[in-house]
Amino acid sequence: MRVPNAGQGSILALLMLALLCTAAASVSAHAYGPNIADDCCTDLEQRVAELEATVATKGNRTLKVTLTGLVNNAVMYWNDGGEDNAYVVTNDNQRSRFAFVGTVAISPNWEAGYAIDIGIRTANSKLVTQTAAGGFDERPPTGFDLRSSVWFLRNKRFGSGYLGTAFAATDRIASSNVTQTEAFDAYSAPENAGLGMFLRSSRNGEMTQSLLSWRRIIGAGGDQPGESQRGFSLMKYVSPTWNGFTFAADWVVTDFWDVALRYRKEIAGFDVAAGIGFLQLQPGSRTRSVCPAAFFTRGEDATACQQVRGSVSAKHLDTGLFVNFGANLTNDGIVDTTVRFDGTGVEQQGYFLAGQIGIERQFNALGKSTLYASYYSYSGGAPTVLTVGPGDPLNPTGSGDWTVWQSNVDIWGGGIAQGIDNAAMIVYLAYHHVSGDLTLRQLQNRVASGPIAGAPIDDLDLLLGGALIRF
Repeated sequence: MRVPNAGQGSILALLMLALLCTAAASVSAHAYGPNIADDCCTDLEQRVAELEATVATKGNRTLKVTLTGLVNNAVMYWNDGGEDNAYVVTNDNQRSRFAFVGTVAISPNWEAGYAIDIGIRTANSKLVTQTAAGGFDERPPTGFDLRSSVWFLRNKRFGSGYLGTAFAATDRIASSNVTQTEAFDAYSAPENAGLGMFLRSSRNGEMTQSLLSWRRIIGAGGDQPGESQRGFSLMKYVSPTWNGFTFAADWVVTDFWDVALRYRKEIAGFDVAAGIGFLQLQPGSRTRSVCPAAFFTRGEDATACQQVRGSVSAKHLDTGLFVNFGANLTNDGIVDTTVRFDGTGVEQQGYFLAGQIGIERQFNALGKSTLYASYYSYSGGAPTVLTVGPGDPLNPTGSGDWTVWQSNVDIWGGGIAQGIDNAAMIVYLAYHHVSGDLTLRQLQNRVASGPIAGAPIDDLDLLLGGALIRF
């Protein structure tokens, strides 16, 4: 018996056949025993399976689709000097997600495809605060966000072109990492776990009312300079890999362009990854996560804002000893054209240095074990447009509006992780101690031309323990 092509008629016919076969099997089993009944339905089960496969692949049958993803949840304990608590969070270093990638071969050298990447957050570890376990902006406790949606054309010799919403060429180029710490503790992105916590005055022990958080004083938009540019509609080119090197460039028409060169190869017994990138804002840019002053200028002079960033990661294959190092320099050349800072002499650059050092090797049958220490240091002028108002615990005099003039943040810590290869899983525990100096300047007629004073802030301790599992 041959099952016709999938369709309503085929399905109805099979349903009728199934009923008849069931009845016949019942009679046969009663009269002749169970073996004949089993033989009766074996062929039908095979035909039904073929029909289900045909229905599932109906459409473009030459397209290969892959589903991947991960779940990364943790418990985060925090102590800001005046209060402590613990939240269940989604670890934003690599938040939970799932992705579909479809590819189809056009010829031996050409292929086309698409990629859709969707993030899942319960409580974002970067956005939780002392007053909101689900995030400062009171988002619903569970949500989806589109990380990327692109189609692409790829040639084995000439490279790949992408069109759609995707990650920029310099995305995470300051965080090269050949170890499993990249999954839960990105050394160049400390704001991803706990730095949404509001600042607390060490002078009076009270928490600020100005929305100033730790992540706001290490870079524009709450991301430290050089972390990443995501969710932009762009045109992107990625070269083939040659001798370990891969080049990428993209153009976000109304926002910025950037270029990046990455490297990954084993050299003289070391696993090495590295990258360097440059980003330039476009005239009229709407991007607000590169240079803080873009909030004031509406992007008219945005071409004065650039970033240079890079990183290197190396692990000795025999001993497992490794070192990761990243850095970024942001030139906020438009800050002195703003009403707030015109002629004030504010520092126009921000930079960070970050690193990890440790050992990662297989000490047991489960998988790789990692033990490491980390350090991060940021310094920059005018890192945020937020102000400190009258009566705020951070206000040096208690009156008037004050702007953030200069900030310095230092973070040291470390952690331990255990890979479980059979479950594609990493169990981890990471600790960070955050301290900093905050300098404010009083606004006079909206201009930062008043007195300069420090606002002592309490340290912050963070402990993050959880697990990541991939599928």
